[in-house]
Amino acid sequence: MSLLITEECIACDACIDECPNEAIEADDPIYMIDPDKCTECIEEGGEPSCVPACPVDCIIPDPDNVENAKELKLKAKHINKED
Repeated sequence: MSLLITEECIACDACIDECPNEAIEADDPIYMIDPDKCTECIEEGGEPSCVPACPVDCIIPDPDNVENAKELKLKAKHINKED
């Protein structure tokens, strides 16, 4: 499942540098997570790096992009292969 940034986002930049796949982009007025790049950091140990970095807890699972662990691992493998 990809993650989603809610309207509570304060555009503080805390999450951007935490994302190993560069899936988070600055947008106006809130930041956006590209679901095609978000792997929930499954390749980094399975805990999303951006969630604890967010000071307002506005990063949540995206109900429109549900993926299981196998799908996330496959996406991570594909993303890292392109680098």
